[in-house]
Amino acid sequence: MGMVGGTLDAFIGGVHRRAAIMDGEIELVCGAFSSNPEKSKETGKALYLPENRVYADYEEMILKEKELSEGDRMDFVCIVTPNFVHYGPTKLALQNGFHVVCDKPITLNTEEAEEIAALVESTGLLFCLTHTYTGYPMVKEARAMIANGAIGKVRKVIVEYPQGWLSSFVEGQGTNKQAEWRTDPARSGASGGLGDIGTHAENLAEYVTGLHITQLCADLTIFVEGRLLDDDAHVLLRFNNGAKGILQNSQIANGEENDLNIRVYGETGGLEWNQMEPNTLIHKTNQGTRLVRTGVGNLSQAAQVHTRVPAGHPEGYFEAFANLYRNFALHVRARMEGTTVDPVYDFPTEKDGLRGMKFIDAVIASNKSDLKWTDF
Repeated sequence: MGMVGGTLDAFIGGVHRRAAIMDGEIELVCGAFSSNPEKSKETGKALYLPENRVYADYEEMILKEKELSEGDRMDFVCIVTPNFVHYGPTKLALQNGFHVVCDKPITLNTEEAEEIAALVESTGLLFCLTHTYTGYPMVKEARAMIANGAIGKVRKVIVEYPQGWLSSFVEGQGTNKQAEWRTDPARSGASGGLGDIGTHAENLAEYVTGLHITQLCADLTIFVEGRLLDDDAHVLLRFNNGAKGILQNSQIANGEENDLNIRVYGETGGLEWNQMEPNTLIHKTNQGTRLVRTGVGNLSQAAQVHTRVPAGHPEGYFEAFANLYRNFALHVRARMEGTTVDPVYDFPTEKDGLRGMKFIDAVIASNKSDLKWTDF
């Protein structure tokens, strides 16, 4: 793979690199790691890349890599830049025949996302959006259990993503680059917390239940004085099977770390999963509660193939990321060899990315409207 963004001092670039190499399927061969050519060179040197495969910008990387022979050039581009630099390299990579892995969100706005989705369809290339949490084994197990009727018809979905790291005006202190760009409309997009973590909650709710949100009623708030984008959200949901739901995300929930969690209630039972205790899925019925554990018992094929270590060994964020990369690599390899891959090796695509952008649009429209419900 070739990487766009991800200098040594950038958090998410290092996560992508570690996850990509975990299964021995992927090798980092080139990169344009920064808009600053010197920082790009420094990063490439630290990663032991040859000087001629470290580029000043993504345009140079994509066009020069295309000139190399098939056995030498990169096979796909990994994009780990801030939101406003997702569209350009994604579009250019697809136009020049390269598959793409992109950190979420897919683009800065819906118009760009629609163009990328259309380009993926017209080129037939593969696109993976790293909605990380769909890579956890117990998320796969929850999805399989619901699909197989373990809790009956879904009636209610509660999905939450509270954080506390933006409880004060961190972006104004000049010391936190993450806070600065994530709260800047020009670099982050039309939404703050909702776009950053609320779309993870939306994606998780739809992925686990297999349902689609059809209507929503939203309330967005900016609590921190001086902030330009929302830092708290409450959204009522209606699903396509008649189920109702609640989605709430916050980045001003003091003391909270990264507490993404979901509860799904059906006619005969319920399921609960918490990202901070990822090896456990809680199965609830009126007859009692059962803990479903990673690597223990007769789990679904989807959970089993995404479990990496024996029971009792912690699996977490890096492994979930790696599952997405492994699955994507299997599909790229199959494309090269003219074979197919079992659908159990899935990953989020451009369709999930486009849906996430439209979700942001619908929530913003609902928040501004006097009407109770907005179609999604």
